[in-house]
Amino acid sequence: MNAITSRLTPDQLTTYEKQFKALADTKRLHLLNLLSVQGEMCVCDLTEELSMPQSKLSYHLKIMTDAKILLKETRGTWSYYRINSEHVDSILSEQLCCILKPSK
Repeated sequence: MNAITSRLTPDQLTTYEKQFKALADTKRLHLLNLLSVQGEMCVCDLTEELSMPQSKLSYHLKIMTDAKILLKETRGTWSYYRINSEHVDSILSEQLCCILKPSK
């Protein structure tokens, strides 16, 4: 499939919509930046670092994991989060640029 000449399916458009909505929030961008600098972090450390109650943080983390931007691993009673680098790379890919730029 050539990204430059192919039209997106409704499912692909919905996936991009979900991803962009997940990124369209200052708190979630702050969270993403923190994880990009720190790497994997426990939710207990994220609440302190972001000065956010766990209930609000969980809301933001769910949006980010549902959009496949973050990966979650549970160890005992704690959840650890890290950036899904492969997926984020695909969001920032040449394919997406071709969707947003007119073809030549």
